Amino acid sequence: MNALAATNRNFKLAARLLGLDSKLEKSLLIPFREIKVECTIPKDDGSLASFVGFRVQHDNARGPMKGGIRYHPEVDPDEVNALAQLMTWKTAVANIPYGGAKGGIGCDPGDLSISELERLTRVFTQKIHDLIGIHIDVPAPDMGTGPQTMAWILDEYSKFHGHSPAVVTGKPIDLGGSLGRDAATGRGVLFAAEALLNEHGKTVSGQRFAIQVWHFLSNDLGFIGDCRDNANDIKAKFIVEAANHPTDPEADENIQGFMWEEEKVNNVLKTYMTKGFKDVKEMCKTHNCDLRMGAFTLGVNRVARATVLRGWEA
Repeated sequence: MNALAATNRNFKLAARLLGLDSKLEKSLLIPFREIKVECTIPKDDGSLASFVGFRVQHDNARGPMKGGIRYHPEVDPDEVNALAQLMTWKTAVANIPYGGAKGGIGCDPGDLSISELERLTRVFTQKIHDLIGIHIDVPAPDMGTGPQTMAWILDEYSKFHGHSPAVVTGKPIDLGGSLGRDAATGRGVLFAAEALLNEHGKTVSGQRFAIQVWHFLSNDLGFIGDCRDNANDIKAKFIVEAANHPTDPEADENIQGFMWEEEKVNNVLKTYMTKGFKDVKEMCKTHNCDLRMGAFTLGVNRVARATVLRGWEA
């Protein structure tokens, strides 16, 4: 099952548990906007190369859309669509005032020089600059991109809109990036694991664990990168998914530019992750479902409430 089919299936199961109106369910599933652009650049040898870029803006009922931009040969509309939808539910689960978006360019960054990557990033930004922004859609790094990519986007966007450091997150510290950002994803996974283990009277320090990308897990605690091909081989008691859609169903900064100390960033992150886990557990109890569906029902319900309050049928 591909990422979009799996994500849609989980959404529909959550919608059924919540008893959502069928029209509202359809409205929440359809992306706000899908963008597809051609990016042609001169290569270092003088030849021209064309790449296809995507940006899917899924939902903005709870705030500006937010999500990464990835550079990978297998980037396609279905994958980007699924990841954008997941960002909508994830920001809602964390209860931060953003919606969901995702983007990418179908390329192998390892085959491109630094100057070619810069030209590609700038052309992509030129094609979408009027559809992103601090109150519209805020890109971030993802697979195959990083702080330097965000710096190029920031600079190119600012040529059209004036100095706009908050147009992206994950940018270099010297350009207004946030301390602790590089480790935030991994640290968030740790906080989620701590909250899960606390529910069972355990601590991280008392467990054996494995961090998996492609191999099976047999320890107490598994941190999953991707296990879509070997779910039956996993023997871990607890599985913490540390990626977007790593298992099949079968198996940052602020607009004002204030700089927080890294300790404060980490403390606030832990507060949000711990509260999010507790909220998910409450939904599990309410709907008698597992953690995955608890997270989906929590996220979908928050977005649905915001959509209805804003007058979606008007």
